[in-house]
Amino acid sequence: MSVSNSFSVAIIEDDAPTSNQFKAWIKAARPEVEISQYFNRDDAEAAILKFSFDLVVLDIELGRERHAGVAIINAINKQHGTPVLVVSAMPATIYRSIMKALDAWDYLQKATFEESDFIETFLDMLRSVKEKRAHLASEKVATSQAKGGEKNDFTDHLSIDPLRQRTAMWRGQRINLPLTAQRILAVMFEKRGEVVSYDDLYEVVKSGRNRDNIRKHVSTIRDAFREIDPDFEGIENVPMRGFRWLSQTRS
Repeated sequence: MSVSNSFSVAIIEDDAPTSNQFKAWIKAARPEVEISQYFNRDDAEAAILKFSFDLVVLDIELGRERHAGVAIINAINKQHGTPVLVVSAMPATIYRSIMKALDAWDYLQKATFEESDFIETFLDMLRSVKEKRAHLASEKVATSQAKGGEKNDFTDHLSIDPLRQRTAMWRGQRINLPLTAQRILAVMFEKRGEVVSYDDLYEVVKSGRNRDNIRKHVSTIRDAFREIDPDFEGIENVPMRGFRWLSQTRS
């Protein structure tokens, strides 16, 4: 199973020198990335309707429209759910939370970050885009195998978008989980079929790094699944070691 390494990026920024600077930074880091530049809301929204970009770099204020970027993010979410890096002069203390609520990937305030900050965030986004492609490809293979009569497994019913972990779905329904539990679920699912040790899980828990706390989070995950599926048994306790997302249903 091969996953494409080509990426298309849209830069939506009304200031041409700033747009060109972002383009130069991206090209220096990843020369193969295809970049399209848009300088106003109308052209950007037309492009979003026509093309499916892998990633968008977006300013909030475009020309005289102070919040044009908000409308563009809403259009992106309706069309493709493309990850968006917002780069704006608006104060981060106010707008970062607003952009997060709109499902933007991150927010950088102009004149407060270095090229390295921009590139680090950008490359992190590209890695997640590639992970999503791999996940979708594996789902396609699993669906094909299921149609061919092979045994369904717990993996078939769980969908986690690496770009938006909070949209994890089980049998087509959203799973209601707090952030730390989402991270633990993502790690177990990524290593499905393998034992995920307590030490591995400590890496995604910001506080309470002990076994009792991990077990509580896993219990929360199980409860959330069982609200949708009372017979859910997809997470196995491995005594003294950790937990495992089962790769197949038990017969």
